[in-house]
Amino acid sequence: MALKAERVGEAKAGLDAIRLFALAVLAGAFIAFGAMFATVTVAGAADFLPFGVARLLSGLTFSLGLILVVIGGAELFTGNALIVMAWAARRVTTLALLRNWLIVLIGNLVGAVATAGLIFAAGQYGFGGGQVGAAALAAAEAKAELGFGEALALGILCNVLVCLAVWLSFSARTVAGKVAAVVPPVAAFVAGGFEHSIANMYFLPLGLMIKAGAGDGFWADIAAQPANYDALTVSGMILNLVPVIIGNIIGGGVLVGAVYWFVYLRHRKIT
Repeated sequence: MALKAERVGEAKAGLDAIRLFALAVLAGAFIAFGAMFATVTVAGAADFLPFGVARLLSGLTFSLGLILVVIGGAELFTGNALIVMAWAARRVTTLALLRNWLIVLIGNLVGAVATAGLIFAAGQYGFGGGQVGAAALAAAEAKAELGFGEALALGILCNVLVCLAVWLSFSARTVAGKVAAVVPPVAAFVAGGFEHSIANMYFLPLGLMIKAGAGDGFWADIAAQPANYDALTVSGMILNLVPVIIGNIIGGGVLVGAVYWFVYLRHRKIT
């Protein structure tokens, strides 16, 4: 598995920019679909489900996003933290590593925000008498309210589990096996309330769109006003994404990628 992760990282770092960007846009959209699925599924669930059960349901449905990435084939920034293994083995240069991360991060952002725009344009936030939109706003507001240290820690924890999901998928030889490997870690990070930078590139823009563009009927349905979501601003979004991105790099690149390289590959002769 360690050798496979190293080879995969080397291949990812060698992709041409156009292909890399296109696959990154797809990954951003895939994660957005998972986030959308989770939001719709748990909208209003707090009224009749225990807290833990609702969180588990959210995690199970969100796992669709990483399943699409792993099986469908796409370039996800958080998963690409594992390229650190190829970098540690000197099969990937620092410049190639940073190039991959930058292109993929931008592509993921484009895919996630574009999907959020389509979801907003479709009026999905009005489903269930506005319950879906209320759930989306609550999620975005909670993320925007996080302090730097809290967001950093939650980002670290999140990508430990995401990269473990990708790592476990390397051991599977069938589609069913990959799905079985991916779902538990992803469900755990969502249930635990951890922070995934690419998912937040969907949640936060969608929340901003609803706050700015939803009609009076929606606000009447949910008995709220845009002013109730004062932390949900463009600056609030940026202040969330910066520490979460850093945390995702530490969690996936250092605590998973670098640790597994140290355990399994450090004594191998570098060629």
